[in-house]
Amino acid sequence: MTASSPDATAPTAPGSTSRYRAYVLFILVLVYTFNFIDRQIVGILAVPIKAELSLSDTQLSLMGGLAFALFYTMLGIPIAWLADRKSRVWIMTVALSVWSAMTALCGLAQNFAQLFAARLGVGIGEAGGVAPAYSLIADYFPPNQRARALSVYSFGIPIGSALGILLGGVLTSFLDWRSAFILVGLAGLLLAPVLRLTVREPQRGGLDGAAAKVSPAPVMEVVRALLSKPSFWGLSLGAASSSMMGYGLIFWLPSFFVRSFGADLPQFFSWLPPFLLPENPKPVLYAAYFYAGLLLIGGTAGVWLGGAIADTYGPNRKSAYAIVPAIAFLATIPFYLVGVLTNSLGLAFIVLLAPTALSLVWLGPVITAFQHLVQPNMRATASAIFLFINNLIGIGLGNLAIGALSDGLKMRVGEESLRYAILSGTVFYVIAATLFIVTAPRLKNDWEN
Repeated sequence: MTASSPDATAPTAPGSTSRYRAYVLFILVLVYTFNFIDRQIVGILAVPIKAELSLSDTQLSLMGGLAFALFYTMLGIPIAWLADRKSRVWIMTVALSVWSAMTALCGLAQNFAQLFAARLGVGIGEAGGVAPAYSLIADYFPPNQRARALSVYSFGIPIGSALGILLGGVLTSFLDWRSAFILVGLAGLLLAPVLRLTVREPQRGGLDGAAAKVSPAPVMEVVRALLSKPSFWGLSLGAASSSMMGYGLIFWLPSFFVRSFGADLPQFFSWLPPFLLPENPKPVLYAAYFYAGLLLIGGTAGVWLGGAIADTYGPNRKSAYAIVPAIAFLATIPFYLVGVLTNSLGLAFIVLLAPTALSLVWLGPVITAFQHLVQPNMRATASAIFLFINNLIGIGLGNLAIGALSDGLKMRVGEESLRYAILSGTVFYVIAATLFIVTAPRLKNDWEN
């Protein structure tokens, strides 16, 4: 950090207590959780939104994916460039405030165009929420703890996605879909001052040794550094391919459960206490409970497993940061085939726990690898370039690919079109695994610190 940076005199991470580092990680996970609540809540709200606004699956895909991805990807790199120079905590605070306010505005939309515009605003805010956090964590935790710390941070993905789906389902059942957007948006606004007032800006590269560069790197210098690292591009494109399936599933699985298991869902949840159900519960609420359970149990287990394995084997064998996710992606395919094709809802839940976990194993290893492929003064910008690739392809195309395929199959298989569209999407995991396997031998030579 330069002397002119806003928080240059703040206590550095090396002087912070383990308790305070744990608190910082907790707040960052909480912010990331809201990031994904606001990002993924449209997955469960797609059912009532489609009914009220008379949208097609393709329009839902554009609203849920491309509308968010457009500005999220374009603004991520310039915001990260700023984060390599100024207070990352301030940047995240502003970002959290913007995406929360725009989520609340989604609840006021009266047509597709207005909802599309509000989702653009959510993407603008969330562009500043992740890359600065990766950089902060790398400066709070030493190298041998980073994969686990970044995995814990990544708990925000399954927890936030699950809560987004759960809250969306509950609120739209007891109130309506507009209230769901407004309430979760206002909750995020309350978290913003807590982040700003309690998280200190750490010294850049303070845990990476005396040789670590701390003066900000120009964007083109970062780009040139990354162009010389084949492993960065292999990991980025592999992660992006997997995200096409991952984001597509988070958006479309709730609708799949409603369409294919709508009649079975009430019986599956017959044990629920009455206060968790409105007088005449709709299938969308049961689908929210179902998928939220999958994400919370399977998702958090997979994220933690990936980080633990990476911290155990990665320091001595850099290729493990790519090989472990590759194996996990290939292992998801038979489970998805059984879980999506079965007509038993109970069997679907049990079987789908495994691929839900395996599909998120990549987060800890791959994100950690990115922090070590560049110098500390490049981390936020390099992370933003990765997020640009990952989210432009993953969010922008994943929802759309599955939604458009579902529309295309409707004439042939009717309401079951989404089932076969989801199965077709598993090819993206095969592509991701192939790219990671090819990249694995290159990691050792590309490692910086």
